[in-house]
Amino acid sequence: MSSARLPGTPRLLRALNDRAALELLLSRGPLTRAQLGELTGLSKVTASQLVERLEERGLVTRVGEQAGGRGPNAQMYAVVPEIAYVVGVEAGPQHVVAAVADITGNIVGRTDVSIGDGVEDPVKVVHAAVVEAASAAGAPTDRIRRIVLGTPGLVDPKSGEITFAWDLPRWHRGLLPALKEDLGRPVLFENDVNLAAIAEQHSGAAVGVKDFVLVWLDRGVGTAVVLDGRLHRGSVGAAGEIGYLPVAGTQVSRDVSRRAKSGFRTLADAAAVKAIARTHGFKAAGAADAIRSAIAAGTAGSPFLDELARRISLGVASVGLVLDPELVVLAGDVGQAGGADLAQRVQNEVAAIAVVSPRVVATEVESEPVLHGAILTALDTVREEVFGSTA
Repeated sequence: MSSARLPGTPRLLRALNDRAALELLLSRGPLTRAQLGELTGLSKVTASQLVERLEERGLVTRVGEQAGGRGPNAQMYAVVPEIAYVVGVEAGPQHVVAAVADITGNIVGRTDVSIGDGVEDPVKVVHAAVVEAASAAGAPTDRIRRIVLGTPGLVDPKSGEITFAWDLPRWHRGLLPALKEDLGRPVLFENDVNLAAIAEQHSGAAVGVKDFVLVWLDRGVGTAVVLDGRLHRGSVGAAGEIGYLPVAGTQVSRDVSRRAKSGFRTLADAAAVKAIARTHGFKAAGAADAIRSAIAAGTAGSPFLDELARRISLGVASVGLVLDPELVVLAGDVGQAGGADLAQRVQNEVAAIAVVSPRVVATEVESEPVLHGAILTALDTVREEVFGSTA
């Protein structure tokens, strides 16, 4: 057997070390050469060479000094934020929100574009949102590397096209290539609830959890399924569309393309929650306000919260019996407003009616989970493109 080295091995090791150092700089902030060497297990000489390579490529820069003992102060290094930018977009029937983040993940600009009664051309609306957010960020358009857009409805995993959006009737097949041509940048569509789950997995209640389900309870109802740490979208992108789940006693539509509501959604969306609240004497402008009022009322709010938990548990138990997840996260305005109080009631109810008993918790992503999930998704790809190029 030949003892010759495999060609390119030293180069590959350098690339792996460079990538590890960049990830450390992103997660821990500015570091010295010595700190990078200690954290990566590299010698001082190798760590210094690594930093020099990254400086030459324009990936890292000196950002200050760290006072030490004897000798000169140590230089601190950080990733150059403006190497590349991404745009996350959240689309709804009334408005489109766009945010620009630099490669470190810091949001540097955002905008909110109204779409009135929902009849405007979606290409023009998204274009305006992206351009306004980039302008607010001071981000050159040629450094925007990727745009990820969260939308309600079905996104075909194969083509990446929107195939059905219940409350965005003008968002349809053909929109993806139109946006790519208009913006001159890679564009990706993703289901909004899936993006919320990515945010939850990154910095919320699902950190470190491989198998979990996020149940979105808001204007619409849906779930995101994460198995072995990865989103499960299904063959046509319909995995998790629990709003259409047929439930005994609810209307069952035979034409899902129509705007008539049916199935589980009629039991647990924001409109249904407001209706339940009124029957229990809690009148509020929105479902979330009604839930918060009931929680503040203590025992007086229990009948309303118990009924809401029973309704939600029908969907959670159905998903639980098929997937047997470790964790269920209640998100959206309803799930967030219900907090631990509602989550515990749902957990108890599911355990009572099913042979599964997943832990049920409220979301820990404080605001705009869809938008943050879109940014995280875009960053994941762009960092691979920019940092991976060190190989």
